[in-house]
Amino acid sequence: MTDPQRETQMANIEAATGMTLADFAEDIRKTGLQKHGQIVSYLKDEHGLTHGNANLMAHVVREQMAGGPTPAEALLNAQYEGGKAHLRPIYETLEKIAGSRGDDVAQVIQKTGVSFRRRKQFALIQAPSSKRVQLGLNLPTTPADERVREVSGMCTHRVDLTDPTEVDDDVTAWITSAYEAAG
Repeated sequence: MTDPQRETQMANIEAATGMTLADFAEDIRKTGLQKHGQIVSYLKDEHGLTHGNANLMAHVVREQMAGGPTPAEALLNAQYEGGKAHLRPIYETLEKIAGSRGDDVAQVIQKTGVSFRRRKQFALIQAPSSKRVQLGLNLPTTPADERVREVSGMCTHRVDLTDPTEVDDDVTAWITSAYEAAG
C-alpha cells in the first residue's frame, strides 16, 4: 500500500469510528497487548473494524509504540527536509489557519502535500520546490488580488508563498471562503 493510500485509509478509520490514532494507541496500551495478531483481533472484536482496517491500525499503533514517528509525521517531515526546511514555518502558519476553520475539518497528510477537507477538499498545501509553498484553494470566485491565479486540477486557485509574513488577512479570508464553500 502506498503512503497516500495508507493515510486515506487511516483518515477513513478515524472518521468512521470517531477515534484518532492517539485514541487507538492509548486503548491498546491499556490492554497490555503487544502481539500484532492479538491487537488485530482486539480491534475487530472491540471496535468493529474490518480485518484490513484492524491490520493497518495494528501496524501503525505498534510503530508508534516502538517510538517511531507516525506515518503522517514521517510524510510531513519528508516534505520539509533539506533545502525545503526553511518553508516549514509557512506550512505551519497555513495549517493552523485551515485546521481551525471548524470542528469538521479533516487533515490528510500525503506524500506530496497536505489536504484540508470538509465535505470536499477546500485547501491543499504543497512545497513543490525549495523556493515556495503552494496553497491550492477551491474558491467560488477569483479574488481581486494578483497573488491569486486560476488553475485547473484539484484546486480552482493557487497562491505561491515564500515567507510566513505573506500569510496575511487576505490569505486567511481566502482559506475561510474555501472552507465555507466546501460545506
